[in-house]
Amino acid sequence: MKEATFKRPFIALAVAAVLAAGCSDLTLPGVRDARAVTVQPSITAAAARSALPDFASLVEQQGPAVVKIEVTKAQRTAAASQQIPPEMQEFLRRFGIPGPEGRLLPNPAPAHGVGSGFIISPEGTILTNAHVVDGADEVTVKLSDKRELKAKVLGVDRMTDVAVVKVEASNLPAVKIGDSSKTRVGEWVAAIGSPFGMEHSVTSGIVSAKSRNLPNERLVPFIQTDVAVNPGNSGGPLFNMAGEVIGINSQIYSTTGGYMGMSFAIPIDVAMKVKEQLVAHGKVTRGRIGVTVQEMTPALTQSFGLDKARGALVASVEPGGPAAKSGLQAGDVVVGFDGKPIASSGELPSIVAAAKPGETVSVRVMRQGAERELKLTVGEIPSERVSVAGGPALQQGKLGVTVRPGDDGLVVEQAEGPAAKAGLRPGDVIVGVNGTPVRSADELKSAVDAAGKSVAILVQRGEARLYVPVPIG
Repeated sequence: MKEATFKRPFIALAVAAVLAAGCSDLTLPGVRDARAVTVQPSITAAAARSALPDFASLVEQQGPAVVKIEVTKAQRTAAASQQIPPEMQEFLRRFGIPGPEGRLLPNPAPAHGVGSGFIISPEGTILTNAHVVDGADEVTVKLSDKRELKAKVLGVDRMTDVAVVKVEASNLPAVKIGDSSKTRVGEWVAAIGSPFGMEHSVTSGIVSAKSRNLPNERLVPFIQTDVAVNPGNSGGPLFNMAGEVIGINSQIYSTTGGYMGMSFAIPIDVAMKVKEQLVAHGKVTRGRIGVTVQEMTPALTQSFGLDKARGALVASVEPGGPAAKSGLQAGDVVVGFDGKPIASSGELPSIVAAAKPGETVSVRVMRQGAERELKLTVGEIPSERVSVAGGPALQQGKLGVTVRPGDDGLVVEQAEGPAAKAGLRPGDVIVGVNGTPVRSADELKSAVDAAGKSVAILVQRGEARLYVPVPIG
């Protein structure tokens, strides 16, 4: 990356020097002796220093609760050239690093990765990013006192990029959890983590914006900062000046792969709700209403008869979905959902996702210049991935997948051979084979063994279900 060079005009400096040198000989109009004039600065140097943030106390108090996370994952290579494992591509995407594509084959050499995390309970519960530990064969947590403990992944949630891991220990230092909704743009914040493996590195900055919606990340209203974040910072805490965690450092915006002044953190309010569901149920349930929305512009505001640009404009309504059943229409402007005001379109997806599926909520909309209130029964977004902690992983040799029992089917932990060639990938949930539902590894094996030279695997991938033909002849 090229560095910009700024040169100051020599003439201007010279003039300034002359004026400074000769100022004692100048006489101002109405002033008999300019040297007798004393200008008192409005802010003294000591006061200016005291106004600057002091991160030292924060780091001393909260730093011991920040951990380094080391992961080992099965590495894969392509037949023609070195490739990147699929589970690492998410990590690279979040840091703006392009990865090659290609069919991946097994390689016995393991891949190692580094991330960050923070302890939220003295009993060893730790929060980090899903892309740090997802698909890991081994997770090691390094504490500030240099202890290294093996960790168990309790659950991951790819949609929010939040993961919960656990170490067997007691009386550990734990962070203070703050309220990210009270975070103000412009306030000082600090990050502690292990960029490039350099553990307990501290960087600081300010909150640049709130409720940022990023491409493919519609469920998280990110906190944008100018805190320096690099690979290895992922999963580490973002602190406010009260020493409270207000976010999990997750992504950067970059055209080079390095830090460029824009980093993004998952609000701790979002992360803690995900954590509670992962620990209690092994998966995360989210509400959905079946609409697409867009931002209100000044021109649209005038067209729809609003007093100011606010709310989320409904662009389309899914036929037969929760919103359609409630009477919501394209052209409505959602200004309130379940008692919460909607200031912009970016706020609605995360608020809807936080609603409990099956509950009835009120929706306030502006329609033809008048406000209406509708009653809506919230639907559910299918879970993309269940907890990786439940049940043993079993290898299916003929098909080439390693699966783990989940609530909705068999979670694919690893895909090789015929399965990988056909497009199956970690995180897919196998729910059926050749039209027959499968709920256990034995049922999967029996169905595959009974098939001919090809088998049709019904897979749940995100919100979609699709059949994947797998030749096994």
